[in-house]
Amino acid sequence: MKTSNLKNFFSASLLLIATSPAFAHTGIATTHSFMDGFSHPWQGLDHFLVMFAVGLWACVLGGRMIWAVPASFLALMAIGASLGFAGFELHSAEQWVALSLLVFGLILWRNWKTSMVLAMSLVGAFALCHGYVHAAELSAGSDQIGYALGFLLTTALLHGLGIGSGLLGTKTLLWLRIIVGLVCTAVGVVLLAG
Repeated sequence: MKTSNLKNFFSASLLLIATSPAFAHTGIATTHSFMDGFSHPWQGLDHFLVMFAVGLWACVLGGRMIWAVPASFLALMAIGASLGFAGFELHSAEQWVALSLLVFGLILWRNWKTSMVLAMSLVGAFALCHGYVHAAELSAGSDQIGYALGFLLTTALLHGLGIGSGLLGTKTLLWLRIIVGLVCTAVGVVLLAG
């Protein structure tokens, strides 16, 4: 993909995101099914950015981490959702979601590289909160498994989008890393400032 085409793609993507609700976690008891779970992450800038950033960071780290880092996110996100469905209370989960934007933004922007164990632990800790927050939004009597499968599938697709974008070339990866890093950092700061 040529650089001009890539810029057009990302410009169009940003416009689509800008016309969506600002953040995925908009309220309690608002979702019901697989399709709600599948569409939910596309509707919020916070979720979209974190999932894309995790995939992009996995690409930056390379090797086995390209699949291991997103896989650990998905696994811990599922566990977080299970805790939410079971009625456990995770304090300040929304703040942890906002902090994840700031952290992954800084990681990408500063090009931080680390071991596989630390990378998987870091994404896993934040994924637990993302999964919990998604579960907290489910209305009573809803299809918990279908909803969870929906948002996990979308999360995997967004990770794949981040990885695929990073594989477009070294120059593209450099610019994406910086731009996505700065955007995530800015959005994280805004969310944490509340």
